[in-house]
Amino acid sequence: MLGRYPSLNGASDLARTRIKVCGIRTHEAATAASDAGADAVGFIFVRTSPRYIDPETAFEILSVLPPMVSTVGVVMNMSIDAFSDLEESCPTTYSQLHGSEDEALTRQCGPGVIRAIRFDADTIAAELQRWDAIEEVDAILVDGSAGGEGQAFEWAKLEDAAAEISKPIFLAGGLTVDNVGAAIRAVRPYGVDVSSGVEKERGVKDLGLIAAFCEAVRRADE
Repeated sequence: MLGRYPSLNGASDLARTRIKVCGIRTHEAATAASDAGADAVGFIFVRTSPRYIDPETAFEILSVLPPMVSTVGVVMNMSIDAFSDLEESCPTTYSQLHGSEDEALTRQCGPGVIRAIRFDADTIAAELQRWDAIEEVDAILVDGSAGGEGQAFEWAKLEDAAAEISKPIFLAGGLTVDNVGAAIRAVRPYGVDVSSGVEKERGVKDLGLIAAFCEAVRRADE
């Protein structure tokens, strides 16, 4: 999923934007995402989230996904022991760290880390450089909130800060069928991440919206 890509770091606009559908909790939603062309599905292993899924159920779902669909386990401020236990019970392709994990813990959780950060115009450049320097980080996800709140930000302000970053960048936060095209055209990210934007109610995915979102991304790529 995270091969070298023309993203915010200056390559051609002709490449395909990757799609991650996060907060998957059912076989039906996972199948809808893969059928619609999503590159990855995300499982939330944060117990306070309305999209929480237990690792055993997540493993059942990922076991029947097509082989080219990546899986992402989303965690927040887990100890390395708890993280290791999670990896044993549900080994996902990538691990997304969405809390205040420091560099040392991030390295311990690697390789295959997607490092999530919250957009702040005053700190985004430094945060991007901070995680770009960590070898175990495969990609950086920029969100408009602490995660799962559907909060957008001024996407165009991300472009200059990311100009010198070598890692692929995912855009998240408040993306919907109606605005994902504009977001892609504004910043040309490596990928987009959607969760609340394809839900009919909090924590419940709308299969039709998943398909429509993926189609909107493809139209923007054209």
